[in-house]
Amino acid sequence: MIISFSPVRMEERLTLEVDGDVVVINGAPFDFTPLPEGATLPREAILSDWFPGDVERVDGELSLTVRLPHGANAPEATRFPSQATVTANGIVDLPAYDVELKAEPEVQQ
Repeated sequence: MIISFSPVRMEERLTLEVDGDVVVINGAPFDFTPLPEGATLPREAILSDWFPGDVERVDGELSLTVRLPHGANAPEATRFPSQATVTANGIVDLPAYDVELKAEPEVQQ
């Protein structure tokens, strides 16, 4: 499965799991098993805002895009994420939601 990410600033966090052709987003399963080879499931047919684009099956592999929420201080890897190629079932590692900014030390005069 190839997962692309669409970064978006939002408070809600994301958990993402894969089990075969089932994508689990924040505990809600989306089963793409029935999608045949060469077919495209349009974004409008998916009842979730987590999918900003179509889902396709090409050469037996699902290809989809998922929104990637991030905080105000998200690192570059989150704001410009790489595609994930998922080859095993389980939790998908995601870039950091946010980073804590260190306070600048006060300068004594």
